[in-house]
Amino acid sequence: MPELIACTPKSLPKELWISAASTAVQINPLNHPPLHRLASVIPDFAPTAERIAVVTTKYWHTNGVRLTVGFLDNPPNDLRARIISHMNAWGTRINAVFVESNSEPQVRIARTEGDGYWSYLGTDILSIDADQPTMNLASFTMDMPESEFHRVIRHETGHTLGCPHEHMRAELVAKVDPEKAIKFFGQTQGWSPAEVRQQVLTPLEESSLLGTLHADPNSIMCYQIPGSITTDAKPIIGGTDIDESDYAFMASIYPKPGDSAVVAGQATSPAGARSDLQGRLDRAEAERDILKKALAIMARDEH
Repeated sequence: MPELIACTPKSLPKELWISAASTAVQINPLNHPPLHRLASVIPDFAPTAERIAVVTTKYWHTNGVRLTVGFLDNPPNDLRARIISHMNAWGTRINAVFVESNSEPQVRIARTEGDGYWSYLGTDILSIDADQPTMNLASFTMDMPESEFHRVIRHETGHTLGCPHEHMRAELVAKVDPEKAIKFFGQTQGWSPAEVRQQVLTPLEESSLLGTLHADPNSIMCYQIPGSITTDAKPIIGGTDIDESDYAFMASIYPKPGDSAVVAGQATSPAGARSDLQGRLDRAEAERDILKKALAIMARDEH
């Protein structure tokens, strides 16, 4: 099995969680977590601002995303162009484009050796200081094989577009043996038991996910998990490139103008896709109003 991608999506410091979640919802109201679903599956769910912030998704607006990209260590022109071309592989099927800019770029790429591969998630990059990276590509050079550009650049760009790790879906986490995983990732990635629990063993809150109905073990956003640490001894293959499910789901978030879109696993006409997204937008805005009222009441009671 090829060497694992040591990707660790960066998390914002706790003091920025609430403001970053507010920014995400302002940019795309669909990022607001479905409170009624959370309340139905989590006993005694309390909609505190911090809890809501944790389960807020970080996708950009649904009418398309255009992000500027800068490089913090001034790599050669051919490497910059090659990296951006792979970032734009997503844009062949969705309404997203990345363009290089030297003026206050939103996506800032570093190549800090020894710091691994990582990216902040979606709209969280707006909370990062302008002189700090939002993505790290370790020591990427033109000598890297083309397969690594497909597997790493496109994976990290998925995070920048708002995609979490697919292997952290409960459906796949349940297949991993915790004790074996802690030992394996400690040996191969140097992670502590706490880091393994955070990056591999803690499932995403399914009831809050804006995502596909089932986990995709071949997604570009999924780690390769060897059979030696799964409960059934079968490996989770993981993705080495953007697959059809990745494109289909992201096209429902960022549909191209005039194209048919796939929403909730079903192909729709442009009008149908717009209608579905508008319905989801209306529900998200209604739930946001409910949350504002709940937070106002909580704030009043605290005083």
